[in-house]
Amino acid sequence: MAKAKTNYTCSECGGISNKWTGQCPACHAWNTLVETVFEAPGVNRLSNPVHRSLAQTAPVLSLADIEAVDVPRFGTGIEEFDRVLGGGLVAGGVVLIGGDPGIGKSTLLLQALANISHRKKTLYVSGEESGAQIAMRARRLDIDAVELKLQAEIQLEKILTTLADLRPEVAVIDSIQTVYSDALTSAPGSVAQVRECAAQLTRVAKQTGITIILVGHVTKEGALAGPRVLEHIVDTVLYFEGDTQSSFRLVRAIKNRFGAVNELGVFAMTEKGLKGVSNPSALFLSSHDNQVPGSCVMVTQEGTRPLLVEIQALVDTSHLPNARRLSVGLEQNRLAMLLAVLHRHAGIAAFDQDVFINAVGGVKITEPAADLAVLLAINSSMRNKALPRGLVVFGEVGLAGEIRPAPRGQERLREAAKLGFSIAMIPKANAPKQKIEGMTIIAVERIDDAFNKLRELD
Repeated sequence: MAKAKTNYTCSECGGISNKWTGQCPACHAWNTLVETVFEAPGVNRLSNPVHRSLAQTAPVLSLADIEAVDVPRFGTGIEEFDRVLGGGLVAGGVVLIGGDPGIGKSTLLLQALANISHRKKTLYVSGEESGAQIAMRARRLDIDAVELKLQAEIQLEKILTTLADLRPEVAVIDSIQTVYSDALTSAPGSVAQVRECAAQLTRVAKQTGITIILVGHVTKEGALAGPRVLEHIVDTVLYFEGDTQSSFRLVRAIKNRFGAVNELGVFAMTEKGLKGVSNPSALFLSSHDNQVPGSCVMVTQEGTRPLLVEIQALVDTSHLPNARRLSVGLEQNRLAMLLAVLHRHAGIAAFDQDVFINAVGGVKITEPAADLAVLLAINSSMRNKALPRGLVVFGEVGLAGEIRPAPRGQERLREAAKLGFSIAMIPKANAPKQKIEGMTIIAVERIDDAFNKLRELD
């Protein structure tokens, strides 16, 4: 009997090594190599029709001869979900959605499939729950799923057979970590199984035009479990964000070949499932009767949507040799850089102060346009003096103390004006050419200029 071929696969990057080493030779992560059976003995991939290439050889064409057409989409019936997808699902597209356990992935997809099933043929493949459990969830959520087809199966070959026989237009695989192929003897969820099953399902989607949505597990750090190649082969990657203890959920697009990235969908978990939030800015703004020190409202751009988010800062005297720097919702390394800029270019020292920064509502802000709001909130907390009522700010702060412009400044200002803000401190390059009704624009070029203009408003 032939001996099984084994190798060692990195659980972080998917790199393959012939022998075990303490450090992955590809990504240099420690203790991530796991022994896996690469291929079952006696299995000939070419003789097995399931593992033959499902796509025909494409002809070589000149790029100028290829007609560029818009990709047709169809909606899921959930407006916030369609926004994150870039307008809806695409025929033949593969979507990967991940998130913490219990955050609402299966609930959202069950609602979406139930809506789609009234006009298209759908299939829900469950590898984690039985049909009875899903039926109970549908009944609890009051979902009309008469036309929705369900299969409880984890073997890849049987799932591919069902897809070939049923020919659905949309299929959900919940989850990809539970699916296994007979061609590999490694356990379900291993790097080799996840990579092979995802590749086979992607080939089916591209060959037949079936839209496939894969549900993925996440690690304790919040990243999708399995090799990063899983994110590379799919068309769209979505992440669920938010605390499971909170009723609000955020769905963010990290990758989208058919639309804009960094789109954000905001949902509220109710007894009837996930419901889209029409005015998400209200979630990220605290309701204070009076202005409080250390609070500053900024306008962030999430894809095509401007959102108003409150940045809170707390500065307190440190009793430790090294003052603490803690940031929630913003990058912590950038906070240390901003404190250095604050000292060098504005003369405000915080080396003996503990500084805590928080973005209200659990939203994660990745763009640097939050820099000016962070510095104003820190200064407000240090002075124990509230910022003027109705003030909204945005702008990136450079190491030389300059305030750089942010993209889509006009849209940010219009969103702030619509929600009743009357004063906007913005980079000079973002100053509008035409006056915005009901809003006073304060354009600044440097961080010291911003603090001087702020004192004039006091």
